[in-house]
Amino acid sequence: MDEAALVAKLAKLEALVAGGATEGERAAAASARDRVRARLHEQGAQSPPVEYKFSVGDAWSHKVLVALLRRYGIRPYRYRGQRRTTVMARVPKRFVDETLWPHFERLSAELRTYLDEVTERVVRAAIDGDTAEAAEEAEPAQRSLELE
Repeated sequence: MDEAALVAKLAKLEALVAGGATEGERAAAASARDRVRARLHEQGAQSPPVEYKFSVGDAWSHKVLVALLRRYGIRPYRYRGQRRTTVMARVPKRFVDETLWPHFERLSAELRTYLDEVTERVVRAAIDGDTAEAAEEAEPAQRSLELE
């Protein structure tokens, strides 16, 4: 998958999450965003926003989450001293459970798959063709030094 294909796939996922009824609607990212914002506003009226602490595992997931929050008019932030992969936001619980988090997981999985494929190709082409995992061996009586 190339970058353009990934962008197109993510845009289609965005439209599907927003609940478009026809192919034309699913292709229109702007109207998809508006539908999700309307859903957020409706759910916010039913239940007040609560502060969420999202902890994601890597910089790519962080970027996806922050972009989604901003796309729907939600201000992401973090408190001084929190890790850079922590994102805080005030959001209705129902919106997080039904829309934001499932959407984030799908987008993040697509991006991770793409990045894994690119990393595999680059390492294979530039460093070594054998990209298999390291062999697993029985533990020795004394451990060696570990780098982190």
